[in-house]
Amino acid sequence: MWKNILILLLASALTGLLFIHYRETPLQAAAPFKAPPPKLPAPIATAPAVLAPVAPPPPIAPEPSSPPLHPVSVLLQEARANPALAGAAIGFSLLDSKGEVVLDENATTAFIPASSLKTLTTATALEILGPDFHFTTELKSTAPIQSGILKGDLILVGGGDPMLKLDDLKAMAAELKKRGLMRVTGGVRTDATLFPGSLYGDFWNWGDIGNGYGSGVAGLNLNHNRYIVAFNAGSEVGSPAQILGINLEVPGAIWNNEVTTGPEDSGDGAVIHGGEKTEEIFLRGTVPLGATKFKVQGAVPDPARFAAYHLRAALQAVGIQVSDHTGMAPVTHSLLKHDSPPLLAIIKSIHATSDNHETECVFRMLGIKAGKPSAEVVLEHWKTRSLDFTGLRMEDGCGLARADFIRPLDLARLQYFAGTGPQGAAYKASLLAKDGLIWKGGAMSGIRTFTGYAQSKSGEEYCYALMINHYSDGDAVSELSHAVMDAMMDL
Repeated sequence: MWKNILILLLASALTGLLFIHYRETPLQAAAPFKAPPPKLPAPIATAPAVLAPVAPPPPIAPEPSSPPLHPVSVLLQEARANPALAGAAIGFSLLDSKGEVVLDENATTAFIPASSLKTLTTATALEILGPDFHFTTELKSTAPIQSGILKGDLILVGGGDPMLKLDDLKAMAAELKKRGLMRVTGGVRTDATLFPGSLYGDFWNWGDIGNGYGSGVAGLNLNHNRYIVAFNAGSEVGSPAQILGINLEVPGAIWNNEVTTGPEDSGDGAVIHGGEKTEEIFLRGTVPLGATKFKVQGAVPDPARFAAYHLRAALQAVGIQVSDHTGMAPVTHSLLKHDSPPLLAIIKSIHATSDNHETECVFRMLGIKAGKPSAEVVLEHWKTRSLDFTGLRMEDGCGLARADFIRPLDLARLQYFAGTGPQGAAYKASLLAKDGLIWKGGAMSGIRTFTGYAQSKSGEEYCYALMINHYSDGDAVSELSHAVMDAMMDL
């Protein structure tokens, strides 16, 4: 109990002391709490700021414009938009004097080349066979000539010469007469086996092979294996045309004339249908009203028989008696040889006339000399010159087959390699030329092509190939081709 009293007394004393303290110090209202402001770093003394002049923004460069189109590209674009050439396929390749591509317009697509393919045959033959190569035709016998009599047969052995003419056979007959030959107890045989296989390309059309431009190709050829038939037109359109005559006898031929008279300005509408060794020859189509002695070329169906017939006639014409009966005795004697003109002269003829027969003889000789297919010879040769063909199909050497394909790029490159090759000068000189333009063209129904060289105003020589397939308006194609040629010359 005393403990509690003591605690009470101490608490009372403490209260009294506090009361005295507060009476001596007046009470002040408590200020609300305010946090002291943050202490900022002292400012760093700096020089007054001087504003630099603001440079104007650089001008905005214009968007780069496309380079102007090549003049030939413009022409080809316009041609593709021309309704007259709707559906036509157009390809063009232009190479500079170094063989580099300047312009490629669908140039890596294969086209049907027609006769511009001939340049592949001729350029190859010049480099492989050489410009001085000759085809040789030989006259042989099975016995010697003794006392003016040949007791056996004469054999005319073909060497593939495409230029052998009737006059050459007449010259042979005259030479034998000069040597004293009076009589041949046997007959005249021929050997046309140098070129094996068919007279015609496998892909030549039925409408081609009876006509002169599609004449067959044999080891023995005479007058390009062609004859000429002359017509007189009838008195009115639709009336029969009359055969006046044929310039060379075609032995065994049976003529079936179905030719009629066409309109006055219709031109040559005659078509001749024949075939290998056939005797039935059909003359069809039209000749123009008013025509007299209108001439049409046909293809001889049996070249060996044709040559034998005309050699016999030449011998008889100079007074040498010849039997119609031949034997089987082997050939033992060589009597005469006849060489063709040099190959370069033949190639000039090919480029000038676009003769299919001449070209095919050259093409087939390439294969004979190499002992392999002619197209294979061509490919292998240019491969050694670093020219590889893509998409090339060479069913013949002349371009008459519509199954032939070549790219414009490769055709233009051929001109470059041929022109810069060992026979370049001779090759270029063999092509057609006018006013700085050198070319070989090709044409068939719906096909027109050109290839060669163009000397521009700048003095640079370009190689080119223009190929147009599947058109129906020939006038539009002619206009385009002339414009392209002019544009190349203006470069």
